[in-house]
Amino acid sequence: MSTPLIETIHTSKIFEVRKGLLGVKRHIRAVDDVSLNIQENEIVALVGESGCGKSTLGRLMLALLKPDEGQVKFRDKDIWSLKGEEFKEFRRSAQLIPQDPYSTLNPMKKVISALYPQLLKYKIASNRSEARKMSAELLEMVGLSPPEDFLNRYPCRLSGGQMQRISIARALSVKPSFIVADEAVSMLDASLRIEILDILLNLRKKFSTAYLFITHDLAIARYFAAGERIAIMYLGNIVEVGDTEEVIQNPMHPYTKALIMSVPVPDPKLAKERGLPPLRSLEIPSLVELPSGCKFHTRCPYAEKICEEKMPELREVKNRLVACHLY
Repeated sequence: MSTPLIETIHTSKIFEVRKGLLGVKRHIRAVDDVSLNIQENEIVALVGESGCGKSTLGRLMLALLKPDEGQVKFRDKDIWSLKGEEFKEFRRSAQLIPQDPYSTLNPMKKVISALYPQLLKYKIASNRSEARKMSAELLEMVGLSPPEDFLNRYPCRLSGGQMQRISIARALSVKPSFIVADEAVSMLDASLRIEILDILLNLRKKFSTAYLFITHDLAIARYFAAGERIAIMYLGNIVEVGDTEEVIQNPMHPYTKALIMSVPVPDPKLAKERGLPPLRSLEIPSLVELPSGCKFHTRCPYAEKICEEKMPELREVKNRLVACHLY
């Protein structure tokens, strides 16, 4: 296999928390010993419940957070060993499309101010006139036409969908090779989601961009990462990685099975027949008091003694990776 574009190697991120001013310090392993790689021009969908560490992993891969353990490598170089121009080039190559477009645009500045500064900083445009022209082309690319109507608007005059398109345009403006799309469509109306996903997929073909697509919605992950890979995350650990359709049609890890059974069914009769996922408990363990061994064993219907004592390793099983003692 070729060298990955970006990869985490036994990467962990630990946050310190305390209750009250004089409370006891505790630690949360938001990302716990995660190894995940993404190839050039590949899409990996990262799926899991809220609070499982998906966004933290994305920020580690963008060097917005520094890992406490392990490494993050970009084109086979540890990103925290990069200096000067090399680190600047990494910053250009790795971009974020955030979940909340409202918090990413300055309400006091016009749309054009969110696009042209980086074009000048990275010398993609040689002057302001050329940067303005490129900004207009970017807006057309993401479906905001005519672009002149949007360049001089303030964010308060834009809808949520329009603001998210501008976030996409800004991420693509510096021609990145890797984008973390963190719940990029979760705040949009259902009618807009597929349209935005199609824009991202079309731009991927044009720019050969790789994506880490973070979502809690399996249906969205299935659409966006069709023919690609999906990774399932639970309480800081990757528990299953494989071809998107194979994982959804034939899940192996008990947590993946529970996630798929939790997807709403339109027909009330079918929903009643299917019932709830056969979990021992619906309660998610506290992040500051995690269970020993496999973190899922307190909820898993197939848990055995070894599950309480030993954390399962992510190992290859039938052309995918699964972290479960059942295999």
